[in-house]
Amino acid sequence: MRTTEILRLAQPRARRFAPGVLLGLLSALCAVGLLATSAYLITRAAEMPPILYLNMAIVGVRAFALGRAGFRYAERLASHDAAFRTLATLRVGIYERLVPIAPDGLAGTRRGDLLTRLTADVDELQNLPLRVVQPLVISGAVAATSVVTVWILLPQAGIALLVALVLAALVGTAANSLIAARSEQSIAPLRGAFADEVLDTVVNLDVLTAFDATDARLAAVERADARLTRAVLSSAAGTGVATGILSLLAGAASIAALLAGIPSLGTPGFDGPVLAIIALVPIAVFEVISSVPLALSALRQVRSSAQRIGSAVPDVVPPEIPVERAAVAHTAIDPSNAVIELRGVSASWPQESSPAIRGIDLTVSPGDRILVTGASGSGKTTLAHVLVRFLEFEGSYSLGGVDVRDLPLAEVRRTIGLSEQLPYLFDESIRQNLLFAKDDASDAQLIAVLDRVGLSEWVRQRGGLDARVGERGSLVSGGQAQRIALARALLADFPVLVLDEPTANVDPGRADALLRDLLSASADPAGRRAVVIISHLPVPADLITGRLRLG
Repeated sequence: MRTTEILRLAQPRARRFAPGVLLGLLSALCAVGLLATSAYLITRAAEMPPILYLNMAIVGVRAFALGRAGFRYAERLASHDAAFRTLATLRVGIYERLVPIAPDGLAGTRRGDLLTRLTADVDELQNLPLRVVQPLVISGAVAATSVVTVWILLPQAGIALLVALVLAALVGTAANSLIAARSEQSIAPLRGAFADEVLDTVVNLDVLTAFDATDARLAAVERADARLTRAVLSSAAGTGVATGILSLLAGAASIAALLAGIPSLGTPGFDGPVLAIIALVPIAVFEVISSVPLALSALRQVRSSAQRIGSAVPDVVPPEIPVERAAVAHTAIDPSNAVIELRGVSASWPQESSPAIRGIDLTVSPGDRILVTGASGSGKTTLAHVLVRFLEFEGSYSLGGVDVRDLPLAEVRRTIGLSEQLPYLFDESIRQNLLFAKDDASDAQLIAVLDRVGLSEWVRQRGGLDARVGERGSLVSGGQAQRIALARALLADFPVLVLDEPTANVDPGRADALLRDLLSASADPAGRRAVVIISHLPVPADLITGRLRLG
């Protein structure tokens, strides 16, 4: 996705955005009006006129004070509602763009960085309407209204206020950009790098501890944190300098108003209370205008986040990733006839120059147990990803007699299930880790499928289906994780099941027993479920019906 497209999607539509801007403008005008009427009331009261002459000013102070708070509260509700609704739509749209290219199309982005792009960077986009567009619109309207009002009271003071506001916008913005622009553009990437370092350290903490490498990893986390901290401090310094410049110019505008107004005292329509108004209004106006440098600072950070999101969601899907056709010839496969036929199939990973597999011929019929072997790097996992259509291919690949390119991707994945070498377990209960495969399954069905994979007794010992499995399955063994993954696949009832290195994380002495249990559990009553076993370890001959050697 292009940066401009993301920014356009992050900006709420005018119909939803306008109420917040209008309420914010009324709140800002009330703030200026409050200071002006307060200045008039105090100076007029010092002249000790009859109270009748002060009633309008008193009512004005009360009205502006209540209006400032009330409109501000309503503006926060309206503008944040608009921003959050737009953000929700944008987040869903980004996920919809990512799903077709996941997982292999995202292999070039590290997990921690990708997580930051989809959370912190997307959240940063809410600042486009809240801290960029709306403040600029309100500041411009308040500045114009204030300059016109002061000019009507005293033209020289109006001109001085206009000059001060222009200087504030130019000098404050230039100073902020000079000090903080580069740092603000780097905050989002540095935040992603820091998150990636933290995630990498936490996920691999057991391995790092075992090899006494924890200190080195923590040092890397500290370096990433130091870089991010320097960038944030530089941004804060730029904001501080810009705020200081605006404060100086606000004071200069008030002094200029006094210098222009004092000689005019006594002229018709210009007295002490009016002088107080033109002297103090710049202070209130500059409080509103102070958001301009901050808005441009926020814009740089928003654009940086939008660029990072856009780089994670490419405009063009890599040729190695299958794309859903607009129209397909077939929409369903008969589970009893889910025959896989590969002829001369070759495939590559994204951004890889040479094919990972070449000229593969394979037939998998219902009930088959096919063993795929080969050395590390021979393309076993590549073949698995081709079968479930994570990777595009060259050659011929049919499923149930139909070219898979003429089938919806979802239909292929409903027919062929993949249990990966490192099955992902959510940091949730056993029940929740199973239910996403079949969300309407009853507890009795869950216990039954766990019994098929040999885990029912273990689950009972753990306290039942509510027992948690830990972060990425840290509370279960490698064999138990494979059995839970198989239980999910059985709940989904795939006609074809691909087991990618199911014994990779199991003690060699228990590998044969686990394989026998997995293959026995995967058999359906009609004997039609086919299983493709990918393994670099020997598999007993009586467990398989065919072999394919890669490499």
